[in-house]
Amino acid sequence: MTHRRYCADVTTSVLELDLPSISDTSDRETARAFLNEHRATTWVVRNEFGFVLTRYEDCVAVLRERRFFSAAGLVAQLEGITDPEFMRRGNERPSILSTEGEDHSRLRRLVAPAFTPKAADRLRPFMREVVNELVDAFAAQGHCDLVADVCEPYPIPIICELLGAPKEDWKRFSVWASDLLRVFNGNVREDAPIIMRTQDELDEYVSALIEERRHRPADDLLTALIAAEEEGDRLNHAELVSMVEAVIVGGTDTTRNQLGCTVALFARHPDQWALLGEKPDLATRAVEESMRYMGAIRGTARYASEDIMYRDVLFPAGTFVFPSFAAANFDPGAFDEPETFDITKPSAGAPQLTFGSGIHYCLGASLARAELQEALPILARRLRDLAVDGEVTWKPDTFGIWGPQHLPLRFTPEP
Repeated sequence: MTHRRYCADVTTSVLELDLPSISDTSDRETARAFLNEHRATTWVVRNEFGFVLTRYEDCVAVLRERRFFSAAGLVAQLEGITDPEFMRRGNERPSILSTEGEDHSRLRRLVAPAFTPKAADRLRPFMREVVNELVDAFAAQGHCDLVADVCEPYPIPIICELLGAPKEDWKRFSVWASDLLRVFNGNVREDAPIIMRTQDELDEYVSALIEERRHRPADDLLTALIAAEEEGDRLNHAELVSMVEAVIVGGTDTTRNQLGCTVALFARHPDQWALLGEKPDLATRAVEESMRYMGAIRGTARYASEDIMYRDVLFPAGTFVFPSFAAANFDPGAFDEPETFDITKPSAGAPQLTFGSGIHYCLGASLARAELQEALPILARRLRDLAVDGEVTWKPDTFGIWGPQHLPLRFTPEP
């Protein structure tokens, strides 16, 4: 991208372009069909808040342009929320999910060593233990609701193990994660009291956990974050609390929903499910291909922090732009035969975009990949002859992190 000062006689504003308008973005399939239809003729379309990007290369370019800021902290504003206490918290709580510029770069530098693939790999044996224990509870029955029996409980012990939280607190973490993520469900006006109450409870819990780790360090993420230092710079208490809460938020519902989406997708492709059970080494490709084909996060939001020129079009300061992961992941300019789900295809040159790109690329991507890579081969091996056993119900399409609400399955019982 190149930046030029705005000059009306030589620039065209995106606001002035004659563009198709997508009026209903709530239905996933309708929205994706609309974007796929118009991708060949335009790289951008309108929606009720701003502009949606239809092509892979443009999504990546905008995500990597640091002057397009994350709109994660503006969810309440977009929904017309005016509650002063809710807005105050949003403005005062330092979060890596919404900070920008040097503040964001500083946080990222300090915490990145704690989120490496090597750090995630240490938890892989525990991941296998957790998923096997969950399957043990219903394997002999020949049926389950995968969401209730596996997806919902699976990430919580792992996050608690990562942070060093005691086992007796697992259920509390599960409730906290679900309640905090209400902020992305399109109903903040009603959910604000629950979100704020959960923030208060979690702040108190995490503060106590931090104090304990300061006196008794352990081999866990919280100790690593407390010790994180670069050239004398450390996270302060508020930043530590915010980072732990970001881990809880980012490390639970994403994995829950993506695992549900992935298994629901495999249920429509039983031959590939059987193949994964026979060849667990396909797990890495299975995760990337399923996240491309049915990602639990279908897009994100950015806004122009200043006037920005892109493709010789002016995006005035404050303009909202929505890179569509769902559209980008099906762009034939980036993926061969994108409408075909196939875990045996060689890795494409372009990575799937469900984890995002640029400075706000998912910090916990290595952990999420590891969780999915460990769970899927075990499920494929133990839930043989998988088939849907009743009506699959899905979370509302307005949810920012989306997946099945109930996924009833049948399979060959284990003896």
